[in-house]
Amino acid sequence: MIEKRLLQVVSKGLKAVTKQTEKLIKAVDKLEKAQTVKKPQAKAKTTERAPAKSAPAKSAPVKSAPVKSTTVKSSSVKHIPAKKQATAQTDTDQIVKIIKGSKMGVDLATLRKKTSFGDTKIRNILSKACKQGKIKRSGRGIYVGA
Repeated sequence: MIEKRLLQVVSKGLKAVTKQTEKLIKAVDKLEKAQTVKKPQAKAKTTERAPAKSAPAKSAPVKSAPVKSTTVKSSSVKHIPAKKQATAQTDTDQIVKIIKGSKMGVDLATLRKKTSFGDTKIRNILSKACKQGKIKRSGRGIYVGA
C-alpha cells in the first residue's frame, strides 16, 4: 500500500514536471521567433576593410528538453530536509551538555527547568547516560560529567 501511494506521488510529480518543460519549450520558441524578427540586416559598406564576421546564432534544440526533465525529477523529490535532521541535537545530548557545563553538578530540578522535559524522561536519559559512561553520580540526585 505504501509502495502504491509512493508511485502515485511520483507520477503526479512527473506530470507536473512535464507540464513545466512544455511551458519552457513554448517560451524558448517565442524567444527564438522574437530574436529572428528583431535581428537587423547588415549594411554593405564600400570601404577597404573586410566585413566583420558574425557568430552563428545559437538555437536551443527541442530534443534536449526531455533530458532537462530528468534532472528536474531528482530535484523535485527534496521533501526531506536532511541538514536539519543531521544538526538536530538529541535529548540525551542536550542533557549531557547541561551536566558537563556545570562545575558543581546538576540535580533533577535544574534539568527540568532548563529542558522542560518530564521527570520520567529525564530519569530514563540519566540512567542510559550513566550506563554509557557519559556522566557520573557524585551524590544522591547530583550528576557530574564523566
